[in-house]
Amino acid sequence: MSTRAKLSTMMFLQFFIWGAWYTTIAVYMTQHGMEKLTYWPYTVNPIAAIVAPFFLGLVADRYFATEKVLGTLHLLGGVVMFAVPRFTGAPTVFILLLLLYNLCYMPTLGLANSLAFHHIQAQEKQFPLIRVFGTIGWIIAGLFISYVLGPLTGVVAEGTAWPVYTAAAASVLLGLYSFTLPHTPPRAAGQRVSLRSILGLDALSQLGDRSFYVFIVASFLLCIPLAAYYNFTQLFLGNAGITKIAAVQTLGQVSETGFMLLMPLMFLRLGVKRMLMVGMAAWVLRYGLFSIAAPNAIISLIIMGILLHGVCYDFFFVTGQIYVDKKSTPAVRGQAQGFLVLVTYGAGMLIGAQVAGKVFNRFLGGATSLTLDQWKSFWLLPAGFAALVLVFFAVMFRPKSETDKA
Repeated sequence: MSTRAKLSTMMFLQFFIWGAWYTTIAVYMTQHGMEKLTYWPYTVNPIAAIVAPFFLGLVADRYFATEKVLGTLHLLGGVVMFAVPRFTGAPTVFILLLLLYNLCYMPTLGLANSLAFHHIQAQEKQFPLIRVFGTIGWIIAGLFISYVLGPLTGVVAEGTAWPVYTAAAASVLLGLYSFTLPHTPPRAAGQRVSLRSILGLDALSQLGDRSFYVFIVASFLLCIPLAAYYNFTQLFLGNAGITKIAAVQTLGQVSETGFMLLMPLMFLRLGVKRMLMVGMAAWVLRYGLFSIAAPNAIISLIIMGILLHGVCYDFFFVTGQIYVDKKSTPAVRGQAQGFLVLVTYGAGMLIGAQVAGKVFNRFLGGATSLTLDQWKSFWLLPAGFAALVLVFFAVMFRPKSETDKA
């Protein structure tokens, strides 16, 4: 198998795992009497992302080959995930196990990226063609849950433990497979270890200029309203009368696949700033469509909002990953990607999950679900916040270097 094929398979399994449980866990918790705790999986997930730089900046960059760290973490995570459904009657233990699982999983996002970047030369051309298989993996996970597990179980599979078990089994599989990936030695072996380097602050000092700092601040701020989508879209779809929730949400990844393949051309035409601005604007539009659609459950508008995911994710997250890698040196590549994970999937999503959860519970009151009119008001809040971040970035990001422009 070629190196590109191995990296593509790695990405497929990496995001199959995440897609299998992340888009269904809130439905599962609601079915087991934890409807007011559904934001906690989306809180422990970013907590783990904040811890992730330890593995990226210290372990992977200095002491152990990346593929070995990746494999070990996925094996441990798979074991933990198999135990999660056993504790639906003990919400605290249930959430703590999800935290432990995410402590294993979240570092692997940066590890997979840095491993892929290590073995390619033209990042903006080659990386999207490898990363797109991660999107395909997420799609297959959703379709598998709705159209395979559903008929097999005879019920709505999203409300059962089978998606969690699917993620656990795939995690073990990727853990074993990781040890066959191309050898990726620690690039910063022998360098001084410090808290600054573990957190990625050494990388920040090397990469830092005005445009980079604005990018980091905007990325952090935008991830606050973004958390509402990942947490509550599955519940919104259920209230709108959609039963194949996981499958419908994969339409976003179908869109993501198409835009991922177009990204090399888009980079040439638009450049970094406009790519990121388009991604931010898509989040505003998505939440606006959800809000307009909510009162009458207009499925076509809801589907349009989901289909915007290709622009929302690729033009913001993937463009950001490529931008950071282009500004990095080999010695701090892992640190830089880890710092980006900390800022976005970590701090931003952590604050966003807590804020969205508190707002949702205030709307919820003593009920078990929101009315469609309440969903209209709920979605307006992240739309407005994302719009403010877009204006901030448009005004403050002023590219000077060639990396910032192209």
